[in-house]
Amino acid sequence: MNQKNNNQGQSDLPVAKQEDVEFSAEVADRDDFEAAERAQAADDRQEDQ
Repeated sequence: MNQKNNNQGQSDLPVAKQEDVEFSAEVADRDDFEAAERAQAADDRQEDQ
């Protein structure tokens, strides 16, 4: 099968640029905590502009 046929059903999915996701410390790993820290730092930089 070619790539178009494999992804045919995905074209109907909505595309969101910002998604609300809930952070759960109980299931988070080290990478999740690092990503949360980077996201907070980015938010802080945006507020300073």
